[in-house]
Amino acid sequence: MCTMKRLVIFSLLGICLQAAAQSEITVSVFSVTSKTVILRWSRYSGASSYKITVAPKSTPNTPTAFAQFGPNTVMGSVNSLSPNIKYVFTVEALDNSQGVLSSAVTESSTAPEMMDPIQTDPKDSQTLMVGFSLMTGATHYIIRVQSGNGFYREDTLYSSPAEIKSLTPYTEYALSIIGVNSGGRSQPSPPMTEKTVLPPPQLSSSSPSNNTIVVSWAAVANAVQYTLSIYKFGSNTNMNQNTSNTNLTISGLDAGSLYVIRAFAWDPEGRKGEGSLYINQITRPPTPASVNVSVLMSNSMSRLFVSWELEQEVYGSIQYHVMSDHNLTCYGNSSSCTLSPVSCGQTHTIQVTASNEAGSSYPSRPEVFISFPCPPESLALEEPVEGNCTLMWNTVPHADTYVTYIKRSDGREETCNTTSNNCTYHCQCGYTYLMSVFAINQAGSSPQGYILNHTTLPCCPEGVSVSLVSTDTLEIMWTASRGAELYETRAADSSEVILCNDTAPVCALSDLSCDSPYSVVVTPCNDIRGCNRACKVHTKETAPCIPMNLSLNLKNSSCVSVSWTGNNRAATYTVSVLGDDSTHTCSTAGSSCDITELPCGSTYEVSVIATSTAGQSLPSYSDSLETEPCCPVNLTVAHVTQAMTNVSWSHSKGVHSFITSLTSPHGHARCHTQDSHCLMGCITCGTNYTVTLEAFSHSGRRSNCTYQGFSSSACCPLGVRLYRTASNSLRVHWRSTGSSHGYSAEMVGSSNNYTCTASPGQSSCDVGSVQCGDVYHVVVAPLAPEGSRVLFCPQRLYSVTCSGSLIGTVIYRGKRSLD
Repeated sequence: MCTMKRLVIFSLLGICLQAAAQSEITVSVFSVTSKTVILRWSRYSGASSYKITVAPKSTPNTPTAFAQFGPNTVMGSVNSLSPNIKYVFTVEALDNSQGVLSSAVTESSTAPEMMDPIQTDPKDSQTLMVGFSLMTGATHYIIRVQSGNGFYREDTLYSSPAEIKSLTPYTEYALSIIGVNSGGRSQPSPPMTEKTVLPPPQLSSSSPSNNTIVVSWAAVANAVQYTLSIYKFGSNTNMNQNTSNTNLTISGLDAGSLYVIRAFAWDPEGRKGEGSLYINQITRPPTPASVNVSVLMSNSMSRLFVSWELEQEVYGSIQYHVMSDHNLTCYGNSSSCTLSPVSCGQTHTIQVTASNEAGSSYPSRPEVFISFPCPPESLALEEPVEGNCTLMWNTVPHADTYVTYIKRSDGREETCNTTSNNCTYHCQCGYTYLMSVFAINQAGSSPQGYILNHTTLPCCPEGVSVSLVSTDTLEIMWTASRGAELYETRAADSSEVILCNDTAPVCALSDLSCDSPYSVVVTPCNDIRGCNRACKVHTKETAPCIPMNLSLNLKNSSCVSVSWTGNNRAATYTVSVLGDDSTHTCSTAGSSCDITELPCGSTYEVSVIATSTAGQSLPSYSDSLETEPCCPVNLTVAHVTQAMTNVSWSHSKGVHSFITSLTSPHGHARCHTQDSHCLMGCITCGTNYTVTLEAFSHSGRRSNCTYQGFSSSACCPLGVRLYRTASNSLRVHWRSTGSSHGYSAEMVGSSNNYTCTASPGQSSCDVGSVQCGDVYHVVVAPLAPEGSRVLFCPQRLYSVTCSGSLIGTVIYRGKRSLD
């Protein structure tokens, strides 16, 4: 049996526990050191003791330590173990006979062994650098930091070297190291003491001038001296200065240069404290030199352009501030800037100051500058002689010369240079002149001042023509004149004045007095200068007055006398008689005139016109004239029936209606018509009639027309009878109405016609070889002297029967008029 290590068994806890439900025993690790492990297990009912068996995990069947505890113990330790070894721990619950009731197993490593003392060195006022040898099996390390004023802290480290931060400056600390693995911690190493250095001074700096820098800081506790390091950026110059004060003035520096400054405090032990942060300080910029001032014009605004020389050997951005004693300022970072607004006639004292982060330089030498003159005022124009204008103005301070600009409305420009206060130029009619005066000195020209606007009188129009466009209207035309906005046309005679205002170069003056001389003048005007009243007058007469009170007197059917009233000084009158087919005229200087040889049946419009050298008057109010209507050339009377005639006539000129009359001792017939024929009844046969015709015009003028007499036809016989005679003959018998003419009898049958005649005084005639068995129309009519037969006598109807081959009975069937 292997030799067992000595067991040190002690009871850590004896607690009487209340019985619980029976279950398997459990075990856990309570704490671990490099040589000791404390276990905790659960109570097992019926156990009289508990046994702990320890074996390395690498050789679990070879126990290296035992421990046994009473029944009331649930926590116990196992000592004298080896550091940094993985062990298997078995806890068994034993009965009175040392039989195993229940068991449990757990594993744990012992902590590492104590480490060697660490090495320390201050890094800065709040940090110490530590160094140590790494231990096999340790997962990490704990640095224990303690100070004499009760400060205690443990920092976890994983490698060497390492920094211990957030310490108090100039403080002594004791430091030890503990190795840690999964099992627990080692014992702390013997402590090492180390003191942190002084903290860094907190620097602040300024540059009171362009060659000095002042550095100051708060006093550092326990410091006996300070060292400042000054380095000029961009150079190899570096200097150190020591002082026991809390400020230092560094002189002899370059203007506008960047310096890098750092400081250290020294403790009584002669140790150099933590270095301050680097601070950058720029010296103030150099004073601007070669200041120059000029005038700059832009967008009708005047400004002073101030420039200076730039210092090339400066660091960073420099702002320049330009000041004028007229409270004008401007800023810039280049070699120029502008002061605005600048007024005319000012004397400026100007200085330039350069500024950077450190402050401002000394102002430059004052530069005195006189600005451009103010524009002349009180511009006035005189035109003592037409066409010659003199512009005058008041002189202004600081002006050397004056330039006058004269711009005409057509675009033409001229200038006048003078040292006096007036300028004379040629000014023409009809133009607007814009005049301005500029004062000039070495700084430049004055700004635009008052612009004098002078408009000359408009020019008189040329090419004036006055024409008579109607009897009471004059049309005046002319060429548009320069400068005229409106034309006033004036026409005057002895009794009236007529005005016409228009913008066009033409005007019509109407409702003028007739037969009157007018004086006409065209006056050009504009709103600014008014009217030019010196233009030429033109004379023009109006047309004669219209003849009035026209009167017509028809002397006979072909002659009319025309008279009127005329009121003209010297005029010729022309009478016009206008008809559809002809025109008749007569002229006279008097007040009446005869028109002859007027044809019948004509209608005329009669008017009178007056004519003079000025022109013609309007025609007088016209009057209508009708001559007597013409009589028809041909008239014909024809019988329609025994008691009715048709009178017709040829066309006649100028006739509106006719009255036709047939007159006889036995009576008369009359017809009123607009036609060229008339049907007249109540005519007595065998009677001589007088034929007359009256022609009427539209106005009722009448012509009496007489024609050859008319004799009505002989009367038709009465009592016409048809009798049978010997053999096949028939006798026609009638009762005669006169013995001065013969008769004609006519029998018309369906197949045969028969005629017979009777001499004057006879009242019958025979017709032989008459065909029987037919119906005959029998007409007896008187014969005209020339042998013609009257056509309107009535018919009688007879039936002629046969008796064998001979005529039988003659039967009267009735009477019919002719169709």
